[in-house]
Amino acid sequence: MIDRLQIQAFVERALMEDIGFCDLTAELVIPKHATAEFAINARHEMVIAGIDVAGAVFTRYVPECKVELLVEDGTRATKGQVLTRITGPARGMLSAERTALNILQHLSGIATLTATYVEKIAGTKAVLLDTRKTTPGLRILEKHAAQVGGAKNHRLSLADGLMIKDNHIAVCGSIKAAVAQAKKLIPVLTKIEVEADRLDQVAEALESGADMILLDNMSLDMLREAVAMSRGRVPLEASGGVNLETIRGIAETGVDYISVGRITQSAPAVDIGLDEIIRT
Repeated sequence: MIDRLQIQAFVERALMEDIGFCDLTAELVIPKHATAEFAINARHEMVIAGIDVAGAVFTRYVPECKVELLVEDGTRATKGQVLTRITGPARGMLSAERTALNILQHLSGIATLTATYVEKIAGTKAVLLDTRKTTPGLRILEKHAAQVGGAKNHRLSLADGLMIKDNHIAVCGSIKAAVAQAKKLIPVLTKIEVEADRLDQVAEALESGADMILLDNMSLDMLREAVAMSRGRVPLEASGGVNLETIRGIAETGVDYISVGRITQSAPAVDIGLDEIIRT
């Protein structure tokens, strides 16, 4: 779901950053007319994300190469599975290798960790959400990876919706005042979410007409009480201190959404390699 122009712009920046003026090693060591065939392999189990972007790296830098994508984003790859084959001029493909692998390893790491969180809350009504805790310049790709892993996207940017947080409330004086001010000019299709870290704030947010309430760093007992207070009138999002050990208990309180910054902020890269295919 990433626009093609955004992918092209990102690939241009990534290649310029990594290659610089030229790939000195490839230019001096690899014969100009040498050709090769490479395979991109998964070296352990993972959920794939960014395969199209990785392919675009090779075709942008080496237009003559042939890229055969053998999986799609969302594929649960097994150890040793071949994800992509690339054939063409060896010099250019080796120059583009690291950029393509960095992207694929990072995004697949996010998708794989996200899928693990989603599995933890299976069977509950809770839906996993991502956050704006992303790497500058990579947000659209990282949020795509989270979606591929089974999460739903929260705001893509600050322009996508109103979230009235504690500091906004402090400046405005109250939740009621902040929501009232927002409602004066808000676009008709835009929602208002209010952050609450106390139950009296939940009550005030409900009374003020918020469309959604974020329950920040609440205990399980407080979350259950907030669910009871809401009685399904607005969706409730739990956030703060969520990890693989705590998310199941949070989901079982009855909240509608659980947002986790870790899936984009702290996901480890998976192990994916590029190896030459030797035919005998």
